Amino acid sequence: MSKILEKAGSYFAKSYLRFLRSFQRKADSTVLIIAERINASRKYIAQAIASKNTEFIQNETKAQDQAGADYIDVNAGTFVGEEAKKLRWVIETVQGATEKPLSIDSPDPSVIKAVLPILKKTPMINSITLERDRLKSILPIVAEHKAKVIGLCQSEDFVANTADEKLKLASRLVEEVTKAGISLTDLYIDPLVYPISTSPQSAIATLGAIENIMKEFQGVHTSCGLSNVSYGLPNRKLINRTFLVAAISRGLDSVILDPTDNHLYNALKASLVINSRDEFCMGYIGAFREGRLLSL
Repeated sequence: MSKILEKAGSYFAKSYLRFLRSFQRKADSTVLIIAERINASRKYIAQAIASKNTEFIQNETKAQDQAGADYIDVNAGTFVGEEAKKLRWVIETVQGATEKPLSIDSPDPSVIKAVLPILKKTPMINSITLERDRLKSILPIVAEHKAKVIGLCQSEDFVANTADEKLKLASRLVEEVTKAGISLTDLYIDPLVYPISTSPQSAIATLGAIENIMKEFQGVHTSCGLSNVSYGLPNRKLINRTFLVAAISRGLDSVILDPTDNHLYNALKASLVINSRDEFCMGYIGAFREGRLLSL
């Protein structure tokens, strides 16, 4: 009898854990995490790409996957004249280590076209701006492949410094994407936060823009390249964490970051709880049970 009870207890425990994990995935979906580490602008990544160090790139991929990434961003932009060739190798290497979809980080339409045939899953394109040539070249690719796309609040006309200016550019992005036949649910608008070391009001303006964009355009998402805000300052990770918490409180639902940064991950999970974006705190509890929340 005791063995039967023991087996029953084990079964229900495993069932509960499966339920908890599925609930956690649902809760975590309120903020899409785009993992940023595989970027050739990082010296050690560029060296690994140049030497075709498969093990290194795949270890980076696995670490980000296991840390909770929804998309793995891949970039080979520093290899001028060889970007398509190098990015193709990176994609094949990364796909050998994860089932997660990729974010293709390139401003060059020809590079994006060259690598699309080898992708196993529908990608995210990072990114478009309001530059006319870039829009004309990349939006048809996004529409044809039903990809998600990050749209930067950046134009040839002016730099958007205020929340209102950022909202104006966001409105133009929505108009262009809609005309191209792309669903607004596939658009992730990045209002572009500039380093507060040189643009002290940029963080406040970006937070205002995030809130306004989420209210103004039904179905649209907002995104942010988190590390921009702290450029030029000491203890950058503290600034990044603080800005992320504030952005989530304004409705941010996608972020480009390093998911292996445990303090940043803790701040994200706690912020979702405080802002009622983690149903019954199940994502937070699940992360705690998995040992992913640091004891402070």
